Amino acid sequence: MTAVVSEEMLVKRLRRIEGQVRGIQKMVENHRDCEAVITQLIAARSGIESVGALLIEDCMKVLSNNKPIAKCADIQSLARVIAIWSRLRVGDSN
Repeated sequence: MTAVVSEEMLVKRLRRIEGQVRGIQKMVENHRDCEAVITQLIAARSGIESVGALLIEDCMKVLSNNKPIAKCADIQSLARVIAIWSRLRVGDSN
């Protein structure tokens, strides 16, 4: 069983998100309407959530194959990551 995503794919997605955030910054500086800015913020947040989910899924697959790697050393580490990710997502709804 192999990892779900490559480092290259994650970096590519993160660079895309970085570009989205720069675009949002320009929208704010150019006084774009609130709806357009919020729409782009949602797209950037969705991208971040996607990367986080891929990383967690990747760790779960690696650990289920009993071949820990640096980014997911053990089950306890994965549990902490999921707890942190859950707090972030729960905090979004408040």
